Amino acid sequence: MRQTAPSTPQSMPPIYRQVRWWILALLFFVTVINFVDRLTLSFVAPTLRDSFQLSNTQYGYIVSAFVLGMMLGEFPMGWLMDRKGPRAGFTFAVLWWSLANGMHAIGKAAWQFMLFRFWMGTGECGNFPGGVKVVGQWFPARERAFAIGTFNAASLVGGMIAGPLVFYITAQWNWQAAFLIPSALGALWVFFWRAFYRPPAQHPSLTAAEQQYIQAGQEPEVEEVSSWQLLKLRQTWAVMLCRMMVGPVIQFYLFWLPEYLFRARGLDMKSIAWFSVLPPLFGDLGSMGGGALAGVLIARGWGVRQSRRVVMMGGALLCAMSIVVVTAPSPLLCGAAVCVVYLGHYALSANMFASITDLFPNSATARATALTGVAGGFSGWLFPLLTGILVDAISFKPVFFIAALMPLFGTLILFALLKGVRKTEVA
Repeated sequence: MRQTAPSTPQSMPPIYRQVRWWILALLFFVTVINFVDRLTLSFVAPTLRDSFQLSNTQYGYIVSAFVLGMMLGEFPMGWLMDRKGPRAGFTFAVLWWSLANGMHAIGKAAWQFMLFRFWMGTGECGNFPGGVKVVGQWFPARERAFAIGTFNAASLVGGMIAGPLVFYITAQWNWQAAFLIPSALGALWVFFWRAFYRPPAQHPSLTAAEQQYIQAGQEPEVEEVSSWQLLKLRQTWAVMLCRMMVGPVIQFYLFWLPEYLFRARGLDMKSIAWFSVLPPLFGDLGSMGGGALAGVLIARGWGVRQSRRVVMMGGALLCAMSIVVVTAPSPLLCGAAVCVVYLGHYALSANMFASITDLFPNSATARATALTGVAGGFSGWLFPLLTGILVDAISFKPVFFIAALMPLFGTLILFALLKGVRKTEVA
């Protein structure tokens, strides 16, 4: 189905008075908070492990508990966002994970930290399904990839500021404060969310011109889709399999790249720390730029799905630069290739998530996103295990080659399964 962009009404208020961009700003900030909360443990881990004599195995269990909580909480959180709406859903999710994060401050044993991490994971997983649902409600199709790319880029911003913020708080007070202060920020965000967020049809500050613009870019709503129907849809499995192939790649870079640069490339930790700021910057560029590019193509008359495909395929091909990361003759070229991979991955991801709003009625977008999160969580748990086995048995080289091909395979699977599928096919 060819879908063109809505034209912008002449009476549209200036951008700083357009409600949807303020709502996107709230999504951006909550995603920053989400990732600061998520990464706090990583930066206080040396202190915690020394204080409570936690072994490597115990710390591994603590980290795994969070991933398990994320995977098991994805669908319930998606159901909550669809059934109760993003206003109530985000309120519960943010307060739930903020309380769990704050509870780390009273932890004294491995089992307690495992419990708190699992609890926290069951709440943090609600951020993305809720965000995708909000974008589907508030943005026309031409702007969705950019909007999703923007709040997805916030995860990288959170990753960039988490370390300095946690180190500063710990130096000024103690490691307990490093958990408590970000938790308080989550509660503060909920106050602004409750005060400002409403669905478009109920928002008192939404002008008639902006409402018309949003509605003109929405697809006609179809019949309610049950969770069982979602699992029978080809588009559900298409996006699930795509995320299963794409998601583990960036997780591999997050958790294994420093180890690779230190052991295989011989870089010292100071150099690695300084370099670690660069890839997220390119990821931000890919996330927002990839979303904006799709919007430009749609505005020029390209079909929505065609526009997404072009950007996704371009991103997948850039991800193939993982081969250069491991084969480059110099650390400089290796680092440049890493930045290109981040650029491609986040351009691909922004449009992959935006495609969910194209393929499913708004009443099901959060649950559909959550199902993809379950698939991505499973592969994200499995791929690190495979990485360790391959590195011990052979080297890093086969892992980087696999990482180079997975996004391309995932994108091609998505294209193949979506052939002939329309959003209105829900039965």
